[in-house]
Amino acid sequence: MILQDVCCNCFHKGCSANEILMYLRSQKRYNNEISLNECVGTDQEGNDITLFDVVWDETEDVIEEVDVKLRIRKMYRKMKDVLQKREQQILIWRYGLNNQKAKTQNEIASDLGISRSYVSERV
Repeated sequence: MILQDVCCNCFHKGCSANEILMYLRSQKRYNNEISLNECVGTDQEGNDITLFDVVWDETEDVIEEVDVKLRIRKMYRKMKDVLQKREQQILIWRYGLNNQKAKTQNEIASDLGISRSYVSERV
């Protein structure tokens, strides 16, 4: 091993080669960990590109995403409290809520057996 060949006098006073080996072995579990600040390459101008630069997406704002999800949940609760089942279904189909495909007023009217004007009044 390399440390056996190194003179112990070059290490801090009181630190033996054995203690250093023990420390290095204890750090093995961190060998597979990397830092977001680690350089993964360079751009055309020679600037370092870090892993953070590659992973970061400015279009996604976590706070905004959480806020939107909370508002959507609140809207669904209000819909259930205020609207009748048929009115809820009309809104869900018309605007494609609950990950459903949005439908036209004519499609909704046909599916529910009601007039298009009734659908129009509800949306």
